[in-house]
Amino acid sequence: MIIVDTALARRLADGNPVRVAMVGAGYMARGVALQILTAMPGIRLVAVSNRTLSGAQRVYRDSGVEPAGTVSTVADLERAIRENRYVVTDDPTLLCEAEQVEAVIETTGDVEFGAHVALRAIRNGKHVILLNAEVDATIGPILKVHADRAGVVYTYTDGDEPGVAMNLFRFVSSMGYEPVLLGQIKGFLNRYRNPDTQREFAEKHQQKAAMIASFADGSKLAIESAIIGNGTGFVPGIRGMHGYQCAHVKDLLTMFKVGDFAHGGLVDFVLGAEPHTGAFVMAYNDDPVKKKYMSYFKFGEGPLYMFYTPYHLPHMQLPHSVARAVLFKDPTLAPLGAPVCDTMAVAKRDLKAGERLDGMGGFTCYGLIDSYDNCRLGDYLPMALSVDCRVKRDIPKDQPISYPDVELPAGRLCDQLRGEQTAHFGSAASTPRRMAQEHCG
Repeated sequence: MIIVDTALARRLADGNPVRVAMVGAGYMARGVALQILTAMPGIRLVAVSNRTLSGAQRVYRDSGVEPAGTVSTVADLERAIRENRYVVTDDPTLLCEAEQVEAVIETTGDVEFGAHVALRAIRNGKHVILLNAEVDATIGPILKVHADRAGVVYTYTDGDEPGVAMNLFRFVSSMGYEPVLLGQIKGFLNRYRNPDTQREFAEKHQQKAAMIASFADGSKLAIESAIIGNGTGFVPGIRGMHGYQCAHVKDLLTMFKVGDFAHGGLVDFVLGAEPHTGAFVMAYNDDPVKKKYMSYFKFGEGPLYMFYTPYHLPHMQLPHSVARAVLFKDPTLAPLGAPVCDTMAVAKRDLKAGERLDGMGGFTCYGLIDSYDNCRLGDYLPMALSVDCRVKRDIPKDQPISYPDVELPAGRLCDQLRGEQTAHFGSAASTPRRMAQEHCG
């Protein structure tokens, strides 16, 4: 974001860089730290928390920085920040409670752990930047309510496809073109991939096999699309989205017509299309003079036009979300209000009573997006909440899993927040965002 660099330079010149702390030490967290510590002097990564201290220390060391030590109290962390020392801890509550920390980045991908971190940070007046789609897709709307009450920013990150799509959404809207379809460019999809099938690829790239499997089986795509939908009011046209295969993302213009958006904007994805990564926005404008300009600039004859960003760089772009939250109170992507999309768990194979679901990228289930109303009607179990649920009766392959089909783990905060979210917004979802009626003839 162009304005961010100037604002960060000003904070640095004033001797007051943005102070952010991070929870998690995985592949993406290490990339985020590398970016902040080597390329963004206007932001200071004051502390990293991880369940293993060695993992937190690695975050700094991989970036060429030796952490000064370990802290175990808020007072110790506050002192380290005043003395400009980088420190690590295995207690994320310290990061959430330290007065000098302005924002907390949550990167774990664990819905229960992430819920605790996000809520505690919000309650202690910290801006929250999520690189945890599981949390945002499932309980983001109620966390946004808590953040609004606390006067802080709750946001998903730039750089991941939902944030990239939202940047483009806002850019296109600001030019007077009405977004009607948005989503991401996906290279591969097989609903039945699992950690075993993806292990070789995961090991090659030093990532977790289950995480790679969640990309391949479409579960991550589903929850990220729900995040996009809840931030724009858009819904999938069908359960699971269309996911047309195209040679180029621009070919989607031949798959849709204006009337397809008569009941509201849609989230979707394109499969196997150039440029093979990134996010897209299809937008509408039927002004006859503007049509001539768009034709001249090789955007086609309209009235539908395709805009796309041919990359997504989560570790490099996330710090922009930190700066936008702290300096401008501008969320990259946050729920508009009540959810309009949800992601259900679906049996990846025949499941037997007594089995335990293993969640995102596992062997037992995959995720599909649908409208929130349809998911409520079917009482379907959200994909991100499926982990560690016990199956109470046999479920055939490819059947959606409902709440009555499972026993939830006891005492989870994520389930409590989900219940609070339902009670706060009621059983009805937000009204999907609609095109003006005169556009839909």
